[in-house]
Amino acid sequence: MALTVGQLAPDFALQSHLGEVIRLSDYRGKKNVVLAFFPLAWTPVLTSQIPSYQAALDRFDGMETQVLGLSVDSVPCLKAWAESLGGITYPLLSDFYPHGQVAQQFGVLRSEGYTERAIFVIDKQGVIRYVDVHDIGQQPDNEELFRVLREIDPTAAAKVQPTAAPTAQPEPEGDVIMYCTPWCPDCRRARTWLQERGITWTEINIARDRAAAERVRGWANGNETTPTFNIRGRIIVDFDKAKLAEALGVRP
Repeated sequence: MALTVGQLAPDFALQSHLGEVIRLSDYRGKKNVVLAFFPLAWTPVLTSQIPSYQAALDRFDGMETQVLGLSVDSVPCLKAWAESLGGITYPLLSDFYPHGQVAQQFGVLRSEGYTERAIFVIDKQGVIRYVDVHDIGQQPDNEELFRVLREIDPTAAAKVQPTAAPTAQPEPEGDVIMYCTPWCPDCRRARTWLQERGITWTEINIARDRAAAERVRGWANGNETTPTFNIRGRIIVDFDKAKLAEALGVRP
């Protein structure tokens, strides 16, 4: 069972993909910590979740918060995966040996040998202030993390310029609209797939266009799943070749 709000987070020392040993206690009295346990590198949801923290690092830094990713993968595996995502500059920690020891301390090691998709927000005193053991196949909501951080550390939050809520924008014109992010490998495969079939499309980067991200979240059960397509009003979530081929009238 996962640790709960109000408990002191157990300390640990783990090697990161950046070549340094990270101790949770290093941040005591200095920074809040978002500790994101993720099942395994190279899995689909994580190709959005982990880079989404990278894209929001300025916001986390402004709220005096350190993001740490953690999985049971080895350091070389995490390093190669981070490079494949275009570079992750915050620490991805390896709980490889003893296998899953830290995940077990936090109560999020699954019987299969990998971790839950779980997020712990830990305040500057080392106390757990928020726990989300998320559906393993869905991406957690970053805005919920910022809400929690504003609540537990209003002094730090007051120093940050508020982020304007996305305003409603009309759907851009085009028969085929692809909502994507720069780091999404399925987006790269989808571009190639469309090009090979002579399909033209309009592309929207939801990491920059937050109003577009809100549309995607509405279509994808609250998740920022990429790629998501709007093909003449038909919404297709994820790179589903069969559905795309049917909607476009081309070969799969």
